[in-house]
Amino acid sequence: LLIFTGLAVQALAAVPPLFARENLVACCIVPFDSAKRGPEERAEMLARLGFKKFAYDWRAEHIPTFDEEMDVLKRYGIELTAFWFPGAMNDDAKTILDLLKRHGIKTQLWITMGGGDIQCTPEEQAARVQENVDAIRPIAEAAAEIGCTVGLYNHGAWFGEPDNEIAIIKALNLPNVGLVYNMHHGHDHVDQLPALIQRMMPYLYCFNLNGMNRDGDKKGQKILPIGQGELDKDLIRIVRDSGYAGPIGILGHTEDDAEDTLRD
Repeated sequence: LLIFTGLAVQALAAVPPLFARENLVACCIVPFDSAKRGPEERAEMLARLGFKKFAYDWRAEHIPTFDEEMDVLKRYGIELTAFWFPGAMNDDAKTILDLLKRHGIKTQLWITMGGGDIQCTPEEQAARVQENVDAIRPIAEAAAEIGCTVGLYNHGAWFGEPDNEIAIIKALNLPNVGLVYNMHHGHDHVDQLPALIQRMMPYLYCFNLNGMNRDGDKKGQKILPIGQGELDKDLIRIVRDSGYAGPIGILGHTEDDAEDTLRD
C-alpha cells in the first residue's frame, strides 16, 4: 500500500496544475506581434516569460524560417504543441509534414474548414460531414505516419460548431483526430459551456481561453485579454471544474507587442 501510494503521489506530481505557467500554450503570437519577432527573439521571449508550450500560427512569409523556428524551440526547451495546418494536402501541407519528420517533432496539426451556415437540413448535414471526412482523412493518415495528431479548430460557421466537429471525428474513426476549442470563437456557447465541455472532453486536445463579454463578437470585443471580460471568472471556473486536464491556450491575438499581451 505504501509503495502504491508513493507511486500515485509521484504520478499526480508529474501532472501540472491546469493554469500553471508550464501548462499554458502561447497562441497567435507570430503574425499578431507588433514587435515582428523572428524565431530567436520569439523563443527567447517565451522562455523568459516561463512558457513551455507554443502553437505556431505561421503565414507564407514565415516559410523560409521554418527550420530555424524548429531549431530554436528545441534549444530553448519549448514544446511545439501545435502547428497551423492547411485544410488540404497541398504544397504547404507537404512542406510542413516534411519539416516535422526531418526534425523528429510530434505535434498537433490544427486545421479549420469552411462549411456554410450553421442551420442546415439533415441531408445537408450528412453531406457536410462526409465532405469534411473525405478532406481530413488523408491529412490524418499522413500525420499518423510521423506520430502527429490532427486537431479540428473551431473558427466560426458550420465547422466551428463543436458538435459538428465531433460528428466528423466519429465518422473518421481514427485515433489521432480530436478538436481544439477556442473561446474567442465561442461567444454563442457561453450559456451551454458546462455541457459542451463534457461532450468535447473525449476529443479535446487544447482549450484556448479569451476575455469574454456577452455577445462581445458583435460589439467589436471578440478578442479581449483574460481578466478584462465580464464573464471571465465564471467561465474559467467552469473549465477548472469540468475535469479537463489538458493544455490551456493563451492568446496574443492583437496587434500589440506579444510579450505585453502574454504577460497581461
